[in-house]
Amino acid sequence: MKSIFLCQEKGTVYRVFDRNLIQKLSREAELDETVYKKEDVLSAPEKFSETKFVFSTWGMPTFNESEIKACFPNLQCVFYAAGTVQNFARPFLNCGVKVFSAWAANAVPVAEYTVAQIILANKGFFPQTRLMAEKRLDDAKRRLWVSGGNYKRSVGLIGCGMIGSLVAEMLKRYELNVFAFDPFLTEEKAKKLNVTTVSLDELFERCGVVSNHLANNDATKGMLRYRHFIKLPQYAAFLNTGRGAQVVEDDLVRALTERPDLTAVLDVTYPEPAPLSHPFYTLPNCFLTPHIAGSIGGEVVRMGEYMAREYEQFVKGNPCRFEVNLKMLETMA
Repeated sequence: MKSIFLCQEKGTVYRVFDRNLIQKLSREAELDETVYKKEDVLSAPEKFSETKFVFSTWGMPTFNESEIKACFPNLQCVFYAAGTVQNFARPFLNCGVKVFSAWAANAVPVAEYTVAQIILANKGFFPQTRLMAEKRLDDAKRRLWVSGGNYKRSVGLIGCGMIGSLVAEMLKRYELNVFAFDPFLTEEKAKKLNVTTVSLDELFERCGVVSNHLANNDATKGMLRYRHFIKLPQYAAFLNTGRGAQVVEDDLVRALTERPDLTAVLDVTYPEPAPLSHPFYTLPNCFLTPHIAGSIGGEVVRMGEYMAREYEQFVKGNPCRFEVNLKMLETMA
């Protein structure tokens, strides 16, 4: 078999690679349409000795280097039609196998979601919705004059990787002042994105909306703390579509309790979902969504299409856009 599907979740594969895409890969990549699990590979490694290309998505199993060498001696590439590859990529890369990720495709809906939440937060949508639900019409009317709106408001982006950069690009169409904290952001790129770089503390002090797009690694775990949240301006909002582990959640609960004027919009928590006893569910100024910012519904097919195009470029000997290397894993989500 020249190409295979490798994933622990058969249904997920068939959602991300729709029928048209599977037929295309069957013709062009000699793809076996069966979805193989790790146990299938380990139980009959000889069956996969000639496999050159692996296509996968959420549910990609992890292999150690010995298993890869024994089961996939001729493997050239893994095309991963989803976002982060942190859980499985290193052993493949160490074995000389190229890894490609559709993180750029997954960045599109996350950025769209984020921009929508920023615009709504600046308009005071979240507290106003609550006041209207509580029939506090006079209070809602008074809030109209303190919500701020979107003209010349300051927005802060924590992290300007793939998603943060796309958010900054999308925000160019609005008359906002965009600030960014990212130690890896060059002056040249900041200018191109039309963002002003500041320290993390200054970002929280200056911005009415702060959105987290940090890479998910040991260095960023617990990075966002009470001292940051409590510095937010009056009626500010904190958005998290990054990872819940980057927030000290007890600190965020404390800040939201002490500052009922603040709003948190959390698409991710740690663990995920949060335990049903968590204060996030009952705090009136905390709004939860179940990790919907990334690709959902028909959006997931975009990721399969990205990887099919990467395969085409690779076999033609053309430059590929979304290859991941070991150095990139140090800073990417």
